[in-house]
Amino acid sequence: MRSARPTTLLAVLLTTIPVLLAFPGCTKTTEAPTAVRLSVVQGSTQTAAAGTILPTPLVLRVMGSDGNPMAKVPISFNILAGGGAVDPATAISDANGEVKARWTLGPGSQVQTLVGSAPGVDPVTLTAFGVLPSDIIIAQGNGQSAKASTALPVQLVLRVVGANNVPIPGQTVALAISAGGGSLSPQSAVTNAVGEVTIRWTLGPQAGLQMATATSGAVGPITISAVAN
Repeated sequence: MRSARPTTLLAVLLTTIPVLLAFPGCTKTTEAPTAVRLSVVQGSTQTAAAGTILPTPLVLRVMGSDGNPMAKVPISFNILAGGGAVDPATAISDANGEVKARWTLGPGSQVQTLVGSAPGVDPVTLTAFGVLPSDIIIAQGNGQSAKASTALPVQLVLRVVGANNVPIPGQTVALAISAGGGSLSPQSAVTNAVGEVTIRWTLGPQAGLQMATATSGAVGPITISAVAN
């Protein structure tokens, strides 16, 4: 006669294992990942004219404890030095764990910094360099001649630049006649996106050398000349 013992043992095991697994100590739980690191992907150490938007967007990435990028993490940007603004000031990380923002530099500081931060991780610092006005260049129109009391054939174009000839937009350029009479139109203008202003110079009634000056804040004056026939 065949023994029923193996069958009985199997039945006991089948009823005991589910009971054991029901105890907390016998089950394996998976913890949700947490943010562990914030890093700069791009956008630090750029150079642009002070008061303008940096050409490359800022990108930060947050990584989780499981080694993967973390989505839905709030990341904030705060100006530390130099003024300016960041847009947006706070953003939520995407599926790649990243946020993007545009940094507009402050108007009067060369070294500018901001801090990126996310809950539970060390912040990161980004740096940019604002170029300040240092010179006015006569891009077009110097040394012309025309009949007295008439406009020069080519308009004056003046460019405000900083170090390495970086054009500076948004700068007010003031002009004045210094010799010979005549008129300038306009007498004051704000530099465009490439740092330039355009001026029409009408010579005075006297023949000979005529001169005008241009200044921009503390930069200048420079002298522009023309000859009236």
